[in-house]
Amino acid sequence: MQLFNDARARYLYEAVTCGSVRAAAEKMGIAPSAISRQVSLLEEELNAVLLERHRKGVVPTHAGQLLIDYYRQHMAHRHDMLAKIESLRGLQSGSISVVSGEGFAQEMIAGPIQQFRQQHPGVSISLDIFGTTEIMRRVREDEAEIGLVYYAPADAHIVSRGTALQPMHAIIGPNHPLRHAQQTSLQELTAWPMALLHGIYGIRQLIDHAERSEKIHLKAALTTNLISVAIGFVTSGQGVTLLPRCSVSTELAQGRVHAIPVHSAALGHAEVQLITRAGRHLSPAANRFLQYCMHGMQAFQRV
Repeated sequence: MQLFNDARARYLYEAVTCGSVRAAAEKMGIAPSAISRQVSLLEEELNAVLLERHRKGVVPTHAGQLLIDYYRQHMAHRHDMLAKIESLRGLQSGSISVVSGEGFAQEMIAGPIQQFRQQHPGVSISLDIFGTTEIMRRVREDEAEIGLVYYAPADAHIVSRGTALQPMHAIIGPNHPLRHAQQTSLQELTAWPMALLHGIYGIRQLIDHAERSEKIHLKAALTTNLISVAIGFVTSGQGVTLLPRCSVSTELAQGRVHAIPVHSAALGHAEVQLITRAGRHLSPAANRFLQYCMHGMQAFQRV
């Protein structure tokens, strides 16, 4: 069996993750030649080519990808081991990394994060906001322990730790003609200007699926990467958007918007999920935080 210095795997990982040796060098604060040297030594030790160099950057060979996967798992196990050692001191320190869609961030901060930190003030929480595609990638590649995602696609490398039904609603302003309606339809919504999210978001992917199923096309007057912008479009009286109620809980409580159910099989069965990577053993702090999310967020209560 060949031996290799696994500390060098980080240089390969950073080069591939950053897309180029130069970008990785800037991130690590070292010369590009130092990264190239470490990768070359790794290739010599393993007697295998690990990187393919192109004009636009570098990509891993099959052997290189195997080593990157090893490095990710090694770092995940290291993080979990350190977290378990910290747990022996009663969750007095440590960290949790969470990735979430924008629509859940405000409730997460005011709910489980605040509640968790009151009980465990020494544990720090990293909360980063992304679209569905990036959330899935970060959890799958161990860049985050926990993901909170809407309408997640099937992925053999991802497991759901908790789910809740969150149907899509038409979000309208307080003076909109539909404000007293018991429900509406996609066909009816074509009569008003629509604000929609970009396609990297589960919300938009679900809407696209519903459009295909019902053979209806919603023409977007505004597309955006922020739910807050779509809500602003509605509250300024310019039109309608489609979101789950949990994404506008504050605005609903303030009376700034109304949420009208949409008669649609596709939109009515969407779920919000707490996800982790399959096979990953979460730290005690992350496991505890999962429970706070399940019990402390309106998104996971019955709708």
